[in-house]
Amino acid sequence: MAELDQTVKDDPLLGLARPDVLRNPYPAYAELRENTPVLWHEPLGSWVLTRHADCLAVLTDSTRFASDWRRAGEDVPDPLLSVQTLDPPEHTAIRHLLLDGFRAQDRHALHERLDHHVKELLADLARRPSFDLVGELAEPLALRFVTDFLGVPAPDLGRFVPMSRAIVDGMDAGLWPEKHEPAVAARAELAAYAGGWLADPPEHGLIAHVAAHADDSGVAPAVLRNSLRAVLHAGYESASRLLGNAAAALLTTPGALAAFREAGPATAVDELVRYDAPVQADARVCVTDTEIGGVTLRAGDPVTLLLGAANHDPLRFARPTELRLDRAPNPHLGFGRGAHACLGASMAIRLAGSVLGTLATDHPQARAVAEPHHRRNLTLRGLDRFEVTLRPTTGEEVRT
Repeated sequence: MAELDQTVKDDPLLGLARPDVLRNPYPAYAELRENTPVLWHEPLGSWVLTRHADCLAVLTDSTRFASDWRRAGEDVPDPLLSVQTLDPPEHTAIRHLLLDGFRAQDRHALHERLDHHVKELLADLARRPSFDLVGELAEPLALRFVTDFLGVPAPDLGRFVPMSRAIVDGMDAGLWPEKHEPAVAARAELAAYAGGWLADPPEHGLIAHVAAHADDSGVAPAVLRNSLRAVLHAGYESASRLLGNAAAALLTTPGALAAFREAGPATAVDELVRYDAPVQADARVCVTDTEIGGVTLRAGDPVTLLLGAANHDPLRFARPTELRLDRAPNPHLGFGRGAHACLGASMAIRLAGSVLGTLATDHPQARAVAEPHHRRNLTLRGLDRFEVTLRPTTGEEVRT
């Protein structure tokens, strides 16, 4: 057992899952970025990039670096073909259909409903000695917000959250292969659920738009179902994890909640994304021999981008370890770049801005009463539990 523990400790990626590193992986990222910015990781079978310039170059070059692994000769099962995994030109049709649907929605009405619900929920939670910000605020709010945008009823959290978490766990299957099959099953179950929306579409929302224009889009029905599943899942996970990570940063950094009010929500949330983004890693496959950071990557080589490390690169960000809520400009990679930049980034930012802005103005005494507990995920970083209180300090801390 001691030998196994030492192996995990010595491995630069597996070591990121140790509880002490999971709480703050950025010093470990810095060591990788400074010593081996282009690293071949044998257990993962992938190049690992940690510098901002290198990660940005890969994200914005879909000619030489593919999201669709079929371009490198891989066999990709149909359930995995979606807006997230296709490349242009196939990717273009489904992305445009979804973007048109996004633009067609009444954002003002959606945001008004969100802001009203946030105020009500926080006012109710403020009556309690403490509460779990993840399970009682971030997750239900994110699911309600995303499904409201889609125009469909929110699924039961008890059914949805385990499926969603199995999919997220599967994103780390390169390091823990046992997580692959449960993730495939969860994706299929969620895609079947999303496919039911098209059979009986709602009158309003993104699903209504997509259903009305699906026949003229040129998008295969299976790709469309998988893409709607991806929108639901990615929207929920990005929004809920961003909210949890951002709240933890604000409530464990002295003076940060007050600074949030002064900086303004858009600028402040942008910095919170850079500081502790939910999306910590992304993957591509090299299509043609390419030089990155003085190293030649061969066609067929997998490439893992540690975006969390890139977002703390001192060559791109001044004093990157500091939470500077007025940082501008802020060219972080927290929502990707290029053809596969996150479709729902603006929704996640709007949700976080609404919740954190309400905390800062209506509940300035909000504080952590226990250390945030992180889930054992490396690709998508997020909290498992975070106990907080909105009550003024009384001299006695709430204990859990």
